[in-house]
Amino acid sequence: MSEEDTALPAAREQLHGLSFGLLLLDPAQVIREANPAAESLLGLSLKRMKGKSFLEVLAFDQPGIVDRLRDVERQLVARGVDARIGNRDLRLNITVSTLSDHPGWRMATLSDASQGERFEEHERRGQLRGPAVLAHEIKNPLAAIRGASQLLARKVGDTEKALTNLIADEVDRIAQLIDRMQRLGRERAEPVGPVILHQAIRRAYETVRISSASTVAWREEFDPSLPPVLANEGALVQVLVNLMANACDACGDSVAPQVTVRTRFVSGMVMNVIRLGRPVKLPIEITISDNGPGVDPAIRDDIFEPFVSSKTNGQGLGLALVQKLVRDMDGRVSHERDDARGWTHFRIHLPVAR
Repeated sequence: MSEEDTALPAAREQLHGLSFGLLLLDPAQVIREANPAAESLLGLSLKRMKGKSFLEVLAFDQPGIVDRLRDVERQLVARGVDARIGNRDLRLNITVSTLSDHPGWRMATLSDASQGERFEEHERRGQLRGPAVLAHEIKNPLAAIRGASQLLARKVGDTEKALTNLIADEVDRIAQLIDRMQRLGRERAEPVGPVILHQAIRRAYETVRISSASTVAWREEFDPSLPPVLANEGALVQVLVNLMANACDACGDSVAPQVTVRTRFVSGMVMNVIRLGRPVKLPIEITISDNGPGVDPAIRDDIFEPFVSSKTNGQGLGLALVQKLVRDMDGRVSHERDDARGWTHFRIHLPVAR
């Protein structure tokens, strides 16, 4: 059979064969058509969506997204947008394109952003596994170097002992760095269970207070009614120690250095947990704030990446480890700078223990 004899699929059949969701919006943003992929993704049939406003079917928390969707002259490309359909939460990639021959009409394409997150998570783990393997190979010669320095220390005078002690101290410092790299490369999460949040905060505070500058003023704003969180207590304390210590360092040169720790219950915070394959509510919020100058704007978007640091002698592993440990507990950690008030906030959101 020749190509001329082969009947081309109709336009509707072509649209129905697309793997991503597609909606046709009229000038009033009313849904007129939807392909099967859109029905599957949104969990609604065309019959239930047809005749309804796009923003009536999908609710968005971000005002900027809503404003751009309402402007029929504008196109939109957005990744990882949180949306709500009834009681269901989704994270979507959205594009909205205008139809030049039909003013006001637009085509909206939708895809599940968690698919991309799954690939990115796999890629990130692959990137972290490399340093972890390298760290394992470095540890053996380091132990040999330290042992050799200890043998030398027995045979040299007091003047030379300062050099052998320096070798041992530097080996210990590198070994600690390698331990942190190996923790980043671990794929198995620590077991979780009910944890009393404020006890974990107290443990972390006592650890940091001993080693931090006495000039830092600490302030607490706790909600005593919070239920236990679902977490690993040791990992949570480690996360809090890292963030509290960073806050102390960040505001150490301020005129009146201050660190504030807040806890509260928030509603509506949901994260799609790739490992579990479902959304998880994260209503428990811990905020650690400092009145230091903040993170360098050039790296604010990358501060949770390995080997990114704003400190002069920073190794760039502390916040990467924080993010990994929080993710292992099915939680979320974020960073925010309030330049108007001069405060930096790190927020942790965790699930409630059932």
